[in-house]
Amino acid sequence: MSKKKKVSIVFDIGKTNKKFFLFDKNYKEVVREYTELPLTTDEDGYPTEDIIALQNWIKDNFHSILDNKDYEVKTINFSSYGASLVHLDQKGNVLTPLYNYTKPMEQEILDLFYEKHGDKLKIARETASPQSGMLNSGMQLFWLKYKHPEVFKKIRYSLHLPQYLSYLFTGLCVSEFTSIGCHTNLWDYDKNDYHDWVYEEEVDALLPPIVPTSASINTSYKGQKIKIGVGIHDSSSALLPYILSKKNPFLLVSTGTWSISLNPFNDESLTYEDIENNCLNYMRVDGKRVKASRFFMGNEYRIQVEKLCAHYGKEYGFHREVRFDQDLYLRLMKHKAVYFRFEGISLKRKMISETDLNSFPTFEEAYHQLMIELMDLQIHTIKNAIGNSEIETIYIDGGFTDNDVFMKLMSHHFQHYSVMSTHSPLGSALGAAMVISNKEIDETFLQQHYKMNVLQPLIFNL
Repeated sequence: MSKKKKVSIVFDIGKTNKKFFLFDKNYKEVVREYTELPLTTDEDGYPTEDIIALQNWIKDNFHSILDNKDYEVKTINFSSYGASLVHLDQKGNVLTPLYNYTKPMEQEILDLFYEKHGDKLKIARETASPQSGMLNSGMQLFWLKYKHPEVFKKIRYSLHLPQYLSYLFTGLCVSEFTSIGCHTNLWDYDKNDYHDWVYEEEVDALLPPIVPTSASINTSYKGQKIKIGVGIHDSSSALLPYILSKKNPFLLVSTGTWSISLNPFNDESLTYEDIENNCLNYMRVDGKRVKASRFFMGNEYRIQVEKLCAHYGKEYGFHREVRFDQDLYLRLMKHKAVYFRFEGISLKRKMISETDLNSFPTFEEAYHQLMIELMDLQIHTIKNAIGNSEIETIYIDGGFTDNDVFMKLMSHHFQHYSVMSTHSPLGSALGAAMVISNKEIDETFLQQHYKMNVLQPLIFNL
């Protein structure tokens, strides 16, 4: 009889893609499954994650591996997006939909919050959470308390989504640092405790005890002894393999729907100016802060590319074939101006009343202009995240590593750094597998597990 392969299971739950991975003891990928689950709606008709469909998908995958004669499951862990809370009653029943963090929050609720708890900018600075409504998951609790008091009264525990996924397997309610620390408006970074408002509103009673992100619970399923992790926030998880294998200071630019610049070597308190520039803190698994700055780049990019395709009569997807054109770039830079009106980005830039595409005879030229304007904001957010720390290397991962124009512009604007593109479809899953393991890793780890390319600075033939 062939020996069973020892594996770790990771459920990596993104907003769009739900992923299921098996890793062997050396973190090599053995199995990967992707799915997209249909959304449901909350009581206001707003689209949101279907928590029941998600549970079923997770349990089906788990049981199929448990029943598979080829594998012996040693550990399970979970990484997922933040800003999402699951509210349980005394009996452990789910009380509300999993509210979508893009759902708008009523202005009167926000006004009431600041009337009761003080200055907006001051609280944003202390909690390292620029005010973003539902995207500050702590605000969801305040919203529930004053919008749906009858539901709020029934809550026994509110779990961050990664910890809820762990709870499905362990029945234990816990909190952990990476989920508490991701723009939730809950944590006072200078005090290293929940913010005063959390105690004043008695919300602290609904937040389970905090355990380390590396904590795990030993349990047994069908005679198999399995170690179950408590879950981890996906941005902190994606950062972990870099932190564990690299000793010299670096910046990670994680690209996708958001472009997030993460600097684990900058633990300065945020300033008021940082907050106005959409800087925030994430938390490392040990509770230390990571300075980050973000903007809604991928979302804006998709909106604008759809408009370009419509204007120039191209199929959506045509943009993926566009390669960097040096002559085009230099020509556009000679008469640099703003031509795009951005719709989803709140960073300060020159506002124009509407996008002007008539100045560009071709799709390619308009596309280069779009990337130049997005890159201006990207440079700004990266510099904010670097601050005064001694960064030498910039790693870029996520969807934009396949974008030739973006990557060439990054290598050009950051030529005094070593800029590397890292390609790992494992993303945040790998960090979730690593955080509950005691295995040491070394400098060669990233090279083995990520496709890494050093970007060459552009030399223009002027």
